[in-house]
Amino acid sequence: MLTVLGILFAVAPAVVWMTIARTRPVGFATGGTLLAGAGLLISVQQGWIHAPGPDAHLLFTVLTPLLIACGAGLEGRHENSPPSEWVPRRNKAIGFLGMQFALTLVVGLLYALMLSEGSDAPPSEALPSVPQGISMVDEGIGCGSGGCWRTATVVSTDGLSRPEIIRELGLQQESCRSSGWLLDWRDVCVGARDNGKNITIYASWGY
Repeated sequence: MLTVLGILFAVAPAVVWMTIARTRPVGFATGGTLLAGAGLLISVQQGWIHAPGPDAHLLFTVLTPLLIACGAGLEGRHENSPPSEWVPRRNKAIGFLGMQFALTLVVGLLYALMLSEGSDAPPSEALPSVPQGISMVDEGIGCGSGGCWRTATVVSTDGLSRPEIIRELGLQQESCRSSGWLLDWRDVCVGARDNGKNITIYASWGY
């Protein structure tokens, strides 16, 4: 269900443009750009492109109305006054895009408030990938006064020692990267710990 809603969200601006486009050159160029943007957003939704989803949705919702407005303005330069039936379609398009923008903004603000509580753990994708010869045997979430984190125990199937496992993972030192662009200001930090029996890899938030 969420996948279907995400796809509908992505293609909605292109459908709106189809209802108000009046010229072929500008219409096809603008529509093609909107469909390309929809494809990129769907790729983020499906995990084919690694990017922060909430930020991608917010940028998409801000940029698509601007593109549609530019397309309509370019068409106005090459045409006479639009037909009378076009004006109601334009007004409906403006109302729909405004509603989409307002909904995205509200959801984005709620998402930012949720992040400020620090009650979530990084997703599984934040954990470092393990090379061949090393396997992940369990995964869990822990929380404390500093927030929540995700951990996993890794073992070697090739007889590597614990220090060798850490070197193979490239986690001799903790490393951090940005988690988002706009709504999520946190860094996600990954590292490894040797507890004397096994190696635990982790992903936690940095502020």
